[in-house]
Amino acid sequence: MAVDRTPVLKRCRSLDLDPVFLGIDKKSKRQSKRANRKMSEYALQLREKQKAKFIYGVLEKPFRNYYNKAERMKGQTGDNLMITLERRLDNVIFRLGFARTRMEARQIVDHRHVLVNGKIVNIPSYLLNVGDVVEIKENKKDSQRYKDVLESTGGRLVPSWLTADQENLKGEVNAFPLRSDIDVPVDEMLIVELYSK
Repeated sequence: MAVDRTPVLKRCRSLDLDPVFLGIDKKSKRQSKRANRKMSEYALQLREKQKAKFIYGVLEKPFRNYYNKAERMKGQTGDNLMITLERRLDNVIFRLGFARTRMEARQIVDHRHVLVNGKIVNIPSYLLNVGDVVEIKENKKDSQRYKDVLESTGGRLVPSWLTADQENLKGEVNAFPLRSDIDVPVDEMLIVELYSK
């Protein structure tokens, strides 16, 4: 599996992205060297795509597949793309507050700690539908890891399209998210422009 080993804060600086959107509390004191440089239209479009890929932890080929799928759906392609990315299992685990970062959520799913509708799912890119119930396996609920995670994510706001039961480490998808529910700082219209060239 391909892994991006670039330090997270360095990558955030280069993409002009606040690490808070990744679930990281640290701040970088350094300024990006490219901050004052004027960017071309293509560079802006590419940066938005890289930002979305970095936030959700998706590589180029799967991201292109998500875009193609969003294009075939009804409605605006950009909104559909963001909604599809938001429905990923690793992202939902992060949004429910069962993981500090999306990377940690991905690891939790990979380690077979997650049940979807009572069945183990170890595919981070698994797309959830309305009515799906997500929970942490019964024998893992009492582990110190999840106590620590809940302690640090307790103040995180769960989106309105999800219902979270923090005590029982359980959540449900009430509806598909609207674009207004997604707080990710990505201009999806630039991504659409980039791919439609």
